[in-house]
Amino acid sequence: MNYTEKNNVMSKKNRIRIFSNEPLFEGLSYTPTEAQTHYLKNVMRLKSGDEVFLFDGKNGEFQGSVSDIKKNTMQIQINTKISKYEKSPDVWLLFAPVKKEQTDIIVQKAVELGVSKIIPIQTEYTMKTHIKYERVQTQIIEAAEQSRRTDLPEFSEIIGFEKILQNWPSGRKLIYMDETGSGNSFFAMFKKLQEPAALLIGPEGGFSKKELEILKKLPYTQGISLGKRILRAETAAIAALSCWQAFCGDWR
Repeated sequence: MNYTEKNNVMSKKNRIRIFSNEPLFEGLSYTPTEAQTHYLKNVMRLKSGDEVFLFDGKNGEFQGSVSDIKKNTMQIQINTKISKYEKSPDVWLLFAPVKKEQTDIIVQKAVELGVSKIIPIQTEYTMKTHIKYERVQTQIIEAAEQSRRTDLPEFSEIIGFEKILQNWPSGRKLIYMDETGSGNSFFAMFKKLQEPAALLIGPEGGFSKKELEILKKLPYTQGISLGKRILRAETAAIAALSCWQAFCGDWR
């Protein structure tokens, strides 16, 4: 057995999980998409009767089995609902888009860490403003499949810094990463946080002086520090979300 064959055998021992755009229920005969069929048939080498798990972002997770395999199509018989739909914690991530690979990491890890909404922000120093939304949605689905979420976070179109602040929802705390050293300790902030929150990550180069002045004057914002070291955008997003989860989310 060569390395590739051995790796495929080992991979099949793991739970194979896919997302369905159509509502799932026990007894349904589900037709995978062309991409899903290729993945299940040619990558994972599934055979008739093999087990697959599915979720639709609304009705929980289901156990199914492969049936009726043909050249380019297959069916999955939905057998049993194994878990109910569970909504992830009510935390948003706002970030200034960076290079493609870094943005990919931010989106993937935000989904894994359980955000409910991801909002790209156009700040003064934001270098990248074009986002391929179809690509992002694919990444969101793949990260949800891998992390065993039963819901999908919302991903919004990019919005201007001042515009989103003008329309900020009441009752939600906006916590921004302050690289100037004047932010509060994340420990002190998250320990006493009661209301729903959104975490704002600045671009490479940080927020402009004008943007920081705006943030500091608003009644619903709070700057926090993630330590003495300057973190890359993707590192800051992961660190901030991890801290929030530990103190306010479902890690407790």
